Amino acid sequence: MPSPSISRLLFAAAMLCLSAWAGAVGAAAGGVPAKPPVAPVRDVTDTYFGVAVPDPFRNLEDVNDASTRQWLLGQGEYAAGQLARIDVRDALRDELTRLLAPCEARIDLDRPRPLVMMVAGVNGAGKTTSIGKLAHWLADQHRTVLLAAGDTFRAAAREQLAVWGQRNGVEVIAQKSGDPAAVVFDAVAAARARGIDVLIADTAGRLPTQLHLMDELKRVRRSIGKCQEGAPQEVVLVLDGTNGQNALTQVRAFDEAVGLTGLIITKLDGTAKGGVLAAIARERRDRPLPIYFIGVGEKLEDLQPFVADRFAAALVGAD
Repeated sequence: MPSPSISRLLFAAAMLCLSAWAGAVGAAAGGVPAKPPVAPVRDVTDTYFGVAVPDPFRNLEDVNDASTRQWLLGQGEYAAGQLARIDVRDALRDELTRLLAPCEARIDLDRPRPLVMMVAGVNGAGKTTSIGKLAHWLADQHRTVLLAAGDTFRAAAREQLAVWGQRNGVEVIAQKSGDPAAVVFDAVAAARARGIDVLIADTAGRLPTQLHLMDELKRVRRSIGKCQEGAPQEVVLVLDGTNGQNALTQVRAFDEAVGLTGLIITKLDGTAKGGVLAAIARERRDRPLPIYFIGVGEKLEDLQPFVADRFAAALVGAD
């Protein structure tokens, strides 16, 4: 069965297509004759979704004459006329905004220094790129930043992070080879000694099914805590916006392993719109998981704070 977020989008698309079809029918017929008056549209509760949705077809019950009902359906004008007064996309946008609003949050930068952020994600999600953009955003907030190259598994990972460091004028703590937990431990110690505002620790990309790598991630987290009590204050998961429902599985696995405090959603500059966030928000209604940023391009400034109403509008094409 499709997820509620996907089903709602399909509902909206179907209604809009029906409206366009009805208009085409009327034009081909040389104009649609005036129809009898019908009762105003009601909001009904869809028992499957559990939310109020506009349903123009329920109002056929208010048309008592059978021939009138048949006329309305035959012309398609009924649906077109009602949809002219009810913007299905706006209704869907408002519902998504209510669902996503509890996830709209900002990183608290006023905590004691250094604020340690541990960044995790699967291979290819855009983790290292997001770290570079996040460093740029923090610099715009007038915060000093230090990067830790904790990805000692992937070839050229250190070099990639070093390039982002150079672009931002930020130093990177790295080792040519070694234990990622040790690298991050040294980086936390350096950040404390230098009075750095924010330390961002990169980690190797891994799948939730790679249990030995998930155990390594837990060890990196423990290493940070040994160097600084209460750290890491932020454990952020980077999600590929094109992954669909698989992202929900990733959130569950990484949260269980290291205790997530927030999300960054990447690759929303293409056809992907990140609709899975609605499913994540729905599953975590009792314990909302903050969505800090969305990635909308390759430039340094293309990491934008998540704003629920804007995201919902873009998701349903109502922006």
